[in-house]
Amino acid sequence: MVKPFNFSRLPLIYFGQGKISQLPVMAAVTGKSALVVTGIPSFATSPVGEKIFSALEEKGIKTDLITVEGEPSPSVVDGAVSGFYERKPDMVIAIGGGSAIDTGKAISAMLPLGHKLRDYLEGVGTKEHPGVKVPFIAVPTTAGTGSEATKNAVISEVGRNGFKKSLRHENLVPDVAIVDPLLTVSCPPEVTASSGMDCFTQLTEAYLSTKANPFTDALAYEGIKAVKMYLLRAYQNGEDIDARTGMAFAALTSGICLANAGLGAVHGFASAVGALYPVPHGVVCGTLMAKANEVTVRVLRETGSDPHALYRYARLGELFLEEKNRSEDYYIDGFINFLHELTENLNLPLLGKYGVEPDDAVIICEGTDIKNNPARLSQEQLKEILISRI
Repeated sequence: MVKPFNFSRLPLIYFGQGKISQLPVMAAVTGKSALVVTGIPSFATSPVGEKIFSALEEKGIKTDLITVEGEPSPSVVDGAVSGFYERKPDMVIAIGGGSAIDTGKAISAMLPLGHKLRDYLEGVGTKEHPGVKVPFIAVPTTAGTGSEATKNAVISEVGRNGFKKSLRHENLVPDVAIVDPLLTVSCPPEVTASSGMDCFTQLTEAYLSTKANPFTDALAYEGIKAVKMYLLRAYQNGEDIDARTGMAFAALTSGICLANAGLGAVHGFASAVGALYPVPHGVVCGTLMAKANEVTVRVLRETGSDPHALYRYARLGELFLEEKNRSEDYYIDGFINFLHELTENLNLPLLGKYGVEPDDAVIICEGTDIKNNPARLSQEQLKEILISRI
């Protein structure tokens, strides 16, 4: 019997090489003025940026530009809302990685209200967002978060009293997502690695999640197959268009899966670490993925609490090892070994590089949410995972 499930709405998706040509078309249908949010200041003067802005201008669309560096923060969103509240743009267009898209998503959601973002963040504020927004178009230039297909914007305030929380509503899903793999070709190897591992983690955690359903299973498995084929290729040769296309598909799929199946221990760590230290989200996910799954498997074996989860781990091992007629344990161990090898092959950094201290392990682990992880992990087990990558 198929168990009951819910599935969130999706944006209108344009996927494929050259699909950026749809941006001025969709923008022209939406209005005459756009607030464009990008991740780096040089984007507007890059060949791709100049082409995009020229195409928007030809459609009679007036643009204003905001650039975002680092994880999106309440102050950046509030500043944009304050600056554009009186002359609201007809649309917000975010072009960049997950941080730029989350910032654009939050700006589009807060412009109709004109209020402080912090008041509407889960676990921080006291107000529920009503779901109104300025029309929003998302254009990813990295293959990672899949934020172009999700209903939440992750917002960080880094420091001792910091947080990493979501602004969330079903209506905040982008109206249009334009996923053009050609836009990811210039992504540097270290970003390709960390964003790709974020995507891989989201797909794997969704596949193993206690909230998984037949829709997310099918999507996650196809996304994981794409990661298997293309992540290392994209890292080793950024101009490999087939690899970039495969990873763009995997990232989009991972966003859909996380929105509908939830995530596990690795993303729990990402929120807790990201609240204390300015560590890129993908770095936390990538560097902890192998150890987190190793410990999860060990606990599942020791407790016998979820044989179905172990079966799923074995299915992943069979996919990556490409060997037939082996035991379940052989496939499970092979998958964990593959994750450790991938961590090394992608040169994923230790968290100590970003200032993470072992002395903060207790506070980080206490703030790590593992509600959808297939195994319940103790504070000591969480600490083991974290310390191993500091």
